[in-house]
Amino acid sequence: MSDEPSATVTGITRTYGGVPVLTDVSLSVGTGVTAVIGPNGSGKSTLLGVLAGAVDPTAGSVRYRHGGPREGGDKRVGYLPQRVPFRDDLTARETLGFYAALVDGDADAALAAVGLADAADKRVGALSGGMRRLLGIAQATLGDPAVVVLDEPTSGLDPEMRERAFRAAARAGDDAAVVVSSHDLDLVDAHADAVVVLRRGEVAAAGPRERLLAEHDAADVGELYRAVAGGSADGRGVDDEGSEGDASGEGSETVHVAGVSDR
Repeated sequence: MSDEPSATVTGITRTYGGVPVLTDVSLSVGTGVTAVIGPNGSGKSTLLGVLAGAVDPTAGSVRYRHGGPREGGDKRVGYLPQRVPFRDDLTARETLGFYAALVDGDADAALAAVGLADAADKRVGALSGGMRRLLGIAQATLGDPAVVVLDEPTSGLDPEMRERAFRAAARAGDDAAVVVSSHDLDLVDAHADAVVVLRRGEVAAAGPRERLLAEHDAADVGELYRAVAGGSADGRGVDDEGSEGDASGEGSETVHVAGVSDR
């Protein structure tokens, strides 16, 4: 990872209906893969939305090394939300061609980068869920953005497609700061350069993965998660009292750790 941050988040607070979802969150991300993990309702999707410029913070700021979506910079921020309304009647190539024209990108190169070259002429409606997520990753990386934000790119996929999607995200991290939220801690352990652990809307731990493992005497990210987040992945985060919580649809996900059931 680069020592120079690609994006710096300072004092971010976000409330929904007066309920705090993020509280005074500060962190920096550099080139490589930064994984954001935490219990359901901990604020992961909201943090990624703020970082992508899709969610306005109640307080705080985000600064980008190359200039972000609201700073008139020469590098845009790529963003894959949890749900992308691609049109089913367009082919994968036509879909990316539309977005590529907006950012001077190469649709065919983006499809090849995520392993969808052979599916370029298939209708989006005929693609599997995993292939649609790969298409979303390709869309988010068009135009070589300096920062790529991927919200649960492996959600709902089988193990093989989860691995393909995370590898595609990791490849993007060779040249960009890729920030990805995930409940799949095994994939985070295998591919993330840095880890941010959120708990109740606050940063419980953040830094290079190897450093955090050493600091918490953890053998892997699964152990780190249990040590820092209290071992709970039961969907109870800042919304313990039935409030809006993350307000981003995280409530149905489960943390995946090989051989461990946290639910």
